Amino acid sequence: MKFRSDAAVLKKQLKNALKPGDTPPLHKEEERLLEDIKNKTKKANRNNVTRTKAYMDFFLIHPEIHWALLAHLVSRNAGWNMTDLKGSYLPKLLTAKEAVDFYVFLERGNWLIFQDAYPQLLLYEYSRKQGAPLWHLLPFLHVSAFMRPFWERFWESGRSEEITKALIVNEQHYIENRVLNNSLYMQTVMDKMMFKLQELLSMNHILFPYLTPVQKRIKLTGGTVHHFTSVNKRVSLGRSLYDLLYSIESRLESIILWAESRPHTGSRADYWPELFFMEGDGSTPVPSPSPCRGLGRNKLFSPALSMAWDDWVHPSAEEGDWFTDCHVLRLLKKKPEKFSGDIEGACCRSLEEIQAAIQAKQTFFS
Repeated sequence: MKFRSDAAVLKKQLKNALKPGDTPPLHKEEERLLEDIKNKTKKANRNNVTRTKAYMDFFLIHPEIHWALLAHLVSRNAGWNMTDLKGSYLPKLLTAKEAVDFYVFLERGNWLIFQDAYPQLLLYEYSRKQGAPLWHLLPFLHVSAFMRPFWERFWESGRSEEITKALIVNEQHYIENRVLNNSLYMQTVMDKMMFKLQELLSMNHILFPYLTPVQKRIKLTGGTVHHFTSVNKRVSLGRSLYDLLYSIESRLESIILWAESRPHTGSRADYWPELFFMEGDGSTPVPSPSPCRGLGRNKLFSPALSMAWDDWVHPSAEEGDWFTDCHVLRLLKKKPEKFSGDIEGACCRSLEEIQAAIQAKQTFFS
């Protein structure tokens, strides 16, 4: 009964958020605060490495914001996907233009989510410092009306799970028309074979590395992405990853320890140095036994992001609020898929399949 009552209250709060309201003038101090938030966001949003670090730095100060840790780990995966485009395998399957198009697609989504979410995190931080909520400033940061009721509720209740779910829903809807349904990306990426290849390549695995306490070796947990073009599926994926991340306390602590101790570079050597190398001559043999027995004897090249790509200059984010009705509430209630977390074998199989695809292509054109 309490859940039903709370759900009814939330629905009413969201309906009220949809109503246009008066925008009071800003005080000088509020203007300075907003400018500071915008400047900090712009500085940290320079590339995938800087924004990924910013998420972790924030989480270490405010661990009650679970979404910041989830965003840090997912952003690491985005960086690994970007550098795959200049690694051992994908340049053999994609043209140079296709690689650039795919990089811009990945980078745009990563950039957009950060420039929308990070100001919210900073506004929470300023609210904590001042001891009073500043949610009336969210519209001045172009944050969806959907988020204000959730930040207000979190301020009162401290329920980390609810604000995490809300941020997952918000960010996936935020990029829906700006990236996934954007005609530019649909023409250059979405409708081309290279996007469909995600079902085959290791790009469709989201990995959470962690340090085992006994063996002191890096292990992997995570989940696999399917139907990336569906916003509902992406929301469900985000919630599944969140549940997996926070499901086992000891593993969560190990994931945080790993993330703290290994700065993100964009290279897959960050988490799998037995299989990938960041720089060198590429002749370094894979240790025995190999983590992926079906691959060759030498390590795979996975460059750092700074080696692979220059910083991309983005046009301003498209205007508009995705939140137009309360039907989206069903995404908060729906139970997400449970991930087993067993991902290492799937990663190896993906790498073996792409190696086979390259060999088949070389045979065909020889």
